[in-house]
Amino acid sequence: MCRSIKTLRPPYTESVTEDDVRAAALQYVRKISGFRAPAAHNAEAFDRAVEVITKASEELLASLQVRGSR
Repeated sequence: MCRSIKTLRPPYTESVTEDDVRAAALQYVRKISGFRAPAAHNAEAFDRAVEVITKASEELLASLQVRGSR
């Protein structure tokens, strides 16, 4: 399955779930690693990367200041 990573901030979307952020992180890791699913010997590194990117994305989204529309 390949899907585009969607924008996860207002005004593009009003409600973002943890699952939305994790799905975007997973898609990113899949894209840069070239693996849809890692081999057993790479699973730990793959999963750790998804978690780190999920956390960084959540921190980014929480700290963004979106200007009001004009």
